Amino acid sequence: MDAVRIHVPSELFAPAESSHFEGTFDLPVMKAGPDLHSFSEPLAWQVDVTNTGDAFLVAGTVEGEATTSCARCLDEFSFPVTGEIEGYYLIGSETEAPQDMDADEFDVLPDDNTIDLEPLIKAALMLEFPLVPLCDDDCRGLCPTCGANLNEGPCGCEPASEEETGDEAPPNPFSVLKGFPFEEK
Repeated sequence: MDAVRIHVPSELFAPAESSHFEGTFDLPVMKAGPDLHSFSEPLAWQVDVTNTGDAFLVAGTVEGEATTSCARCLDEFSFPVTGEIEGYYLIGSETEAPQDMDADEFDVLPDDNTIDLEPLIKAALMLEFPLVPLCDDDCRGLCPTCGANLNEGPCGCEPASEEETGDEAPPNPFSVLKGFPFEEK
């Protein structure tokens, strides 16, 4: 049996019953937008499955150490990630979905009474990954001229002056506003 698949035991089909499950999930790499997050160790997960009468509520956490590249300097860095696992599985295909839930907010418990936690774990992690991963909030990034990592010190490149740029496109798209006479109201 896969470590992230839970077979719901028969005693859990009684209303108000609850059971605790835990394990590990080996997820070497996960893509989040343009970023790849890798995990050198298996992720630890734990969930409680509770029978609400007409559905199983799955709630718990997943934890691990993710490694990705900084969006500014491209150096790899690691950070802890803890995601909240949530799932709702209707018991029986004839059970009506709650009126306050959309169709993508619940699943129907499969006939083999097995809950696959993999999509719930991945969704929990996805919500915790930074939109723009930075090794440090003050990361200085790379020099646009020579590509040196500015976190390691100045690179020695001189900023281009207006005379040197000539007819070329300005280095900053907003530099055309440099001499614009703004009026105060």
